[in-house]
Amino acid sequence: MTLGVLAAAAASSSTSDDIGAGVIAFLIVAAMGVALVFLLRSMNKQFRKIDANPLEPAPADGAEAKDPAQTPE
Repeated sequence: MTLGVLAAAAASSSTSDDIGAGVIAFLIVAAMGVALVFLLRSMNKQFRKIDANPLEPAPADGAEAKDPAQTPE
């Protein structure tokens, strides 16, 4: 069994063609990393546009907003 594995390993010698796929794979991963950076920058810009508390109405004319829980019915 061990001799068969050693013989198979010796028979399969690496050539310069095996290295080409590694370069292509690296370029694909690098391109995905660059795309990720641009997506994260865009996401941060969109998050900055969001109000802190959209459920709370903005005060009008500089007056304080009334709390709906404290208004009499």
